Amino acid sequence: MRFSYWIPATVDWSEMLDAGRHVESIGFDGLWVADHFMPNQPEPAEGPTHEAFAVLAALAAAVPRVRIGPLVAGNTYRNPALLAKAAASIDQISGGRFVLGLGAGWQENEHRAYGIDFNTFRWRFDRLEEACVVIRSLLREARTTFDGAHYNLVDAPLDPKPVQSPLPLLIGGGGEQRTLRIVARYAEEWNVWGDPAVLAQKGAVLDRHCEAEGRDPASVHRSAVALLFMSDDAALLAKLRSTAIERPHLIGTPAEIVEQMQAYRAAGVEEYILPPFNFRSAAERTETVERFMTEVVPHLR
Repeated sequence: MRFSYWIPATVDWSEMLDAGRHVESIGFDGLWVADHFMPNQPEPAEGPTHEAFAVLAALAAAVPRVRIGPLVAGNTYRNPALLAKAAASIDQISGGRFVLGLGAGWQENEHRAYGIDFNTFRWRFDRLEEACVVIRSLLREARTTFDGAHYNLVDAPLDPKPVQSPLPLLIGGGGEQRTLRIVARYAEEWNVWGDPAVLAQKGAVLDRHCEAEGRDPASVHRSAVALLFMSDDAALLAKLRSTAIERPHLIGTPAEIVEQMQAYRAAGVEEYILPPFNFRSAAERTETVERFMTEVVPHLR
């Protein structure tokens, strides 16, 4: 398995850079950054949020070993041709370590605040599918002409090309009818929040979509996100287990986390992405990721 870290875009750049350099130095395999412009909370939505692609370009230059990418870019926010240009440039800066994570776009408040059309679920996913066709062609072909319902290109170049061939396209989300079919048709990677049961069930749906497309299901790299609560404090762990936590999560001692991670691996997960959203301080983050890397990861690699 690979093990990656999700850097929050809601802290100072210096803290983002420190976190990226730290987790790289202790052996993590990747860094991911969310693509949002403001917090997802009732108005007024206060709080800082860095622009993802500016941060990713900086990380590509400043953190030299790990894979990097957005988790995931909102397709409604950018023309896919410009997104492909940005991806190719960041891949060049990184020396071939960029992964283009892409999703349909879901955070309605920032669409409204920035004057970006949110429209309907079907409209957003139709645009996402066209964007995948455009991006794949631009990244791989000398010129691209495309006449779609949402995007139109005429003899469009993309130069320089990315270092990687192909540059991986990751699709985020767990929708079984549209999202997983789009993954099967266009993506090298798939990501979703979920527990092992969810990953196994949705992974089986993805397998069927791949087979319908004439594709080997094993060719899609699969990653999962879940909060991590790791401690030796039995009372704290008991309290956490009795608490309603909305997001998928792992709770336990390092040995118990190993068992839970083994269940993810058995469900077909090849990469675990650790989001530090529940950590209360930089010190807690540092202690947890270091213990995770020394007491959990060696049992799974």
